[in-house]
This record gives sequence, structure tokens and C-alpha cells, in this order.
Amino acid sequence: QVQLVESGGGLVQPGDSLRLSCTASGLTMGLYIIAWFRQVPGKERQGISCISGSDNSTYYADSVKSRFTISRDMTKNTVYLQMNSLKPEDTGVYYCAVRRGRRVTRGDLSWKLYRDWGQGTQVTVSS
Repeated sequence: QVQLVESGGGLVQPGDSLRLSCTASGLTMGLYIIAWFRQVPGKERQGISCISGSDNSTYYADSVKSRFTISRDMTKNTVYLQMNSLKPEDTGVYYCAVRRGRRVTRGDLSWKLYRDWGQGTQVTVSS
């Protein structure tokens, strides 16, 4: 059974940084694509970034390019999302999700492809 646990959220000011973690169990990370999504009330879940457990390829939403970095630690079965220069519009609940796959493409930022999800971690960016 796949389990995903997110951590690292919090309340920060604009311009600050946070690092989110997603620790997976019940799967072999090298066979999966791991993605981060953000959800705010009343809006569809938005794909932020994804990474391949197989070849380390990555993809980012345009809104976070150059500010966010996704990475993985295969020894810890953990994927990180380093978020820099945070903006109020980055506020939301951040979820990680996994699906079987190899090299990532833009399509892997669609929440509809994922079945296994974590419980989410709240990120609030406010002055």
C-alpha cells in the first residue's frame, strides 16, 4: 500500500523560503513519477512540479520556474520542493502524489493522472 507523508509547510512572509518534503512508503521510487500540487479553496488542484524517480527529469509550472526546485533522495524515498522568493499567490495546501512512469512531461502536472496522494501541508505566505 502506497503511503505519502508531506511536511515542511508553515506561515512565512513574502520573499521567504520553505522546503517541503514528501516521504513515500510501499513503493519503489525508481518506478514512479512524483509530483507536487497546490490547492486553494474554490479552485482546481494545480500542478506545481514533478520529478522522475527513474531518470531525474523534472518539469515545472511556469508560475514557479526559477523560484522552486524539486529534488529526490532515493536513499530516503523522499522528494523535496525547495520554494524560494515566496509570494502570497503561492499560498495553499500542497500535496504530493505519485504515479507509475518514467520520463516526465508537461502532462504529468495534471492531477487527473494520479491516484495516490498525501494528506497535504499548508503553506501560507503573508505579511
